[in-house]
Amino acid sequence: MAAQPRPDARTRPQLIAELDRLRPLCAAAGLGIGVALNTDPLAVAAGPAEEAAAAEMPTHRRREFLAGRLAARRALRAVGLDCGQIPRAGRLPLFPPGRAASISHSAGVAVAVARAPGRDTPLGCDVELRPLPEGAARLVLRADEEALLRAGAWSVTALFSAKEAAWKALLGSGGTGARGLRDLRAESCGDALRVALRTAPNRTVHVRVIPVGPGVFSCVLK
Repeated sequence: MAAQPRPDARTRPQLIAELDRLRPLCAAAGLGIGVALNTDPLAVAAGPAEEAAAAEMPTHRRREFLAGRLAARRALRAVGLDCGQIPRAGRLPLFPPGRAASISHSAGVAVAVARAPGRDTPLGCDVELRPLPEGAARLVLRADEEALLRAGAWSVTALFSAKEAAWKALLGSGGTGARGLRDLRAESCGDALRVALRTAPNRTVHVRVIPVGPGVFSCVLK
């Protein structure tokens, strides 16, 4: 795969527009989507817990963290839920009862999806705006998945992103012994990917991978 430039300030508004167009797809699955740039003036701490967490971070990571929280609040608002500050439990966001979202960042853009009240859709999303080289396949796939690449329907970036989204959805409910993306198995399922835990093959999710700018956005839809 040829290297592609990372999005710059001129292309980011286009990326926001492309991600916004995914709202109907997410809504059909009972999800809201929220997007924010690291440079968004509204990407500020929503309370003392966020402020304390951000204060410990280097500048780039702080901006990424705050943009992710803003994207999560926007995703929750899209399904009719308000949310104040979102502190951390280790490295994971800690949401108030009745609220949950999955957050991803890439190249100065933060994206989140949130579950609508009364829905049980698994939560997992990932955005990758810096395409991966073909050599990264060995970090993502096992031998029984290499046909996905040979068929030409899926790039390394798409498979990595799909597994990242699936990892969040599948491992959010407890430990399974999985240590990395190669411990998930992906297979084509129409225009989506079915991803399962190798240690528990009955635990599966379906992930849509959608081209966005120079990369992809992946979301667990069921």
